[in-house]
Amino acid sequence: MRGSAALLVLATFPAAALAQESITSEQAEFTVTTLAEGLSHPWGITFLPDGAMLVTERSGALRHVTRDGALSEPIPGVPEVDARGQGGLLDVTLHPRFAENRLVYLSFSEKGEGGNSTAVARGTLSADNKKLSGVEVIFSQKPKEDSTMHFGSRIVFDREGRMFVGLGERSEEQFRTQAQDLNSHLGKVVRLNDDGSVPPDNPFVNRDGALPEIWSYGHRNIQAAALHPETGKLWEIEHGPKGGDEVNIPEPGKNYGWPVVSHGVNYDGTPVGTGKKDAPGMEDPIYTWTPVIAPSGMLFYSGKAFPEWEGDLFVGGLSATALVRLEIEGENVLNEERLLTQFGWRIRDIAEGPKGELVVITDHDNGRIVRIAPAG
Repeated sequence: MRGSAALLVLATFPAAALAQESITSEQAEFTVTTLAEGLSHPWGITFLPDGAMLVTERSGALRHVTRDGALSEPIPGVPEVDARGQGGLLDVTLHPRFAENRLVYLSFSEKGEGGNSTAVARGTLSADNKKLSGVEVIFSQKPKEDSTMHFGSRIVFDREGRMFVGLGERSEEQFRTQAQDLNSHLGKVVRLNDDGSVPPDNPFVNRDGALPEIWSYGHRNIQAAALHPETGKLWEIEHGPKGGDEVNIPEPGKNYGWPVVSHGVNYDGTPVGTGKKDAPGMEDPIYTWTPVIAPSGMLFYSGKAFPEWEGDLFVGGLSATALVRLEIEGENVLNEERLLTQFGWRIRDIAEGPKGELVVITDHDNGRIVRIAPAG
């Protein structure tokens, strides 16, 4: 029924007729066009080689979206998801050699003994984009806990074809301390080969009492991650509590502090952990937000459509209802600008299109796919 409703919306408001607005920002003039509506809390978006898109809905549907915004029916073959609270079908990305193998990777909340946890599955997308086959779970976060919060879940491939996955610490006070426990995947960045196996040079391989998939630890809830186009380093942005959203560049084996230290406080105003912002042996973020923006989705812009934005970091803001642009020099943030604030959209994820346009998805009952292109 959800797919039929979405198609009806598009039939009533074809892409060419959907509202378009022109906006002048600090450095660029651009138009904002709604390509599609009728999505149920879309969470992840990625472009296919032909300029079409794959989009996940948190309720469990994966959809193919044409360049002009036509939505498919849900693609069969997606794993069963535990769609409660913040859980469901989450990120989607393509194998670096997708043109050869057509492998699609999905993160999702997976039920199991003890509760649920974040998992990653991969499957082969048919040539007509209508079916996933050979779907297998290649990673499952341990342990599973009874929580509907903080699944984290962004997937990023590095230049060698290895895969980073940002994982949440499941939020509840009885779980969050596992972010400091190397025998748990909660509150970690993990690094995997493309089949889910463990790279032999991971920092905790062969260390007693540590899970070999772990790359870095002491994270809260990672919902934004991207590879720096020049250095090839992973950058991630994680939700703080009340204050203290963090931009980090996670290095192998290092500790990023949660929940011992934080730039925020608990939602009831009490101190987090030690009540301090830093501590010996724990890495400081390179940038923080207080009040929070509730970051989700990010990319380093490398397209030709907006040369004035080249190298800038774009971040989706849920509570900020904004697309946040950060000017970067090396590993320092020089300036911040907030775009699209007039629309009230909870921006969940961002992708760069084949012509350098930006495409964002909005996290609402009637979620949108929105294109940002140069004016004129």
